[in-house]
Amino acid sequence: MIGSARYASPEALKASVQASGAGIITVSLRRESAEGGGQAFWEIIRELKRQVLPNTAGCKTVKEAVTTAQMAREVFETPWIKLELIGDEYTLQPDPIALVEAARILVADGFDVFPYATEDLIIAQRLVEAGCRIVMPWAAPIGSAQGVLNPYLLQTLRARLPDIQLVIDAGIGTPSDAAKAMELGYDGVLVNSAIALADDPIAMGEAFGKAVEAGHLGYTAGLMGKRETASPSTPTIGTPFWHQDGQKHG
Repeated sequence: MIGSARYASPEALKASVQASGAGIITVSLRRESAEGGGQAFWEIIRELKRQVLPNTAGCKTVKEAVTTAQMAREVFETPWIKLELIGDEYTLQPDPIALVEAARILVADGFDVFPYATEDLIIAQRLVEAGCRIVMPWAAPIGSAQGVLNPYLLQTLRARLPDIQLVIDAGIGTPSDAAKAMELGYDGVLVNSAIALADDPIAMGEAFGKAVEAGHLGYTAGLMGKRETASPSTPTIGTPFWHQDGQKHG
């Protein structure tokens, strides 16, 4: 998944999305309307021919989020909605109580809800109970580029929610961060700032696309477990060795 904000130009957005190979693009109804992107922006989104995932970026209350989601459904003609409901302006951490409440309302209204959450297991479970089939925990705070800060909790989510689609939503800063998330067994990553703000966003989009593919392939191939001690890659038992007399012995 790729975000559509913060690109230097519409052309950079279009080329970066294409280079990344992302199949889903997120858009903010409130943000683009406020910035005056207008018809030209929507035209680019349509030209990309990607699945659109509208979001409720900037919403701080349940009422705001529900109303924005309903407007987005009319504009984009999709029941998909990425539910963002910010509870803290400094960390941009979601409000977990309001998030679950809004998710329950939207699911009952026929939406497929993609909730942006932290890596907290209990909140994720409550969102699933509310009817969410996808949960989008952060790797780190939005736009921080700190990468996967708590792999233990993210692994716990994967283990405890085996039948739920899990997508890393925020904090990814480098292609290796994306690969790490996929190696944890996640179903995808959403990247925006790390691509949009790169010196060469088109090349960075391609790098992220390849990293996601590599991480997923590594996970499905079966990663080698970590060990406490060294282990030789070439076994010594049953292999020939040489004595000082120059003769080979086996």
